[in-house]
Amino acid sequence: MYTINNQIKEQEPDGLQVASFVKTDALEILTISLEKDATFPNHTSPKDAQLIVLEGDIDFHINQKKYNLATYQHFNFPADEEHWVKANENSKFLIIR
Repeated sequence: MYTINNQIKEQEPDGLQVASFVKTDALEILTISLEKDATFPNHTSPKDAQLIVLEGDIDFHINQKKYNLATYQHFNFPADEEHWVKANENSKFLIIR
């Protein structure tokens, strides 16, 4: 009935790693790790999303603007807006949508 999951801790930055952490009809949480200088290529989200940086430092690019985000910072962005991410150091973050 109760479980402990170490997926986030064990997901090592090695290029780009994306994994579904939780997925229900109402909610999806993705864990993403990016190795320093790696990018998460241009894409869109099907829903409004929340990004929470767990470790590291990333640049989030959307609408020709760059937002620098570091450990423990939160950023929200709308559905269907093209965006991409670059890691300035080994980084881990969550996408909640």
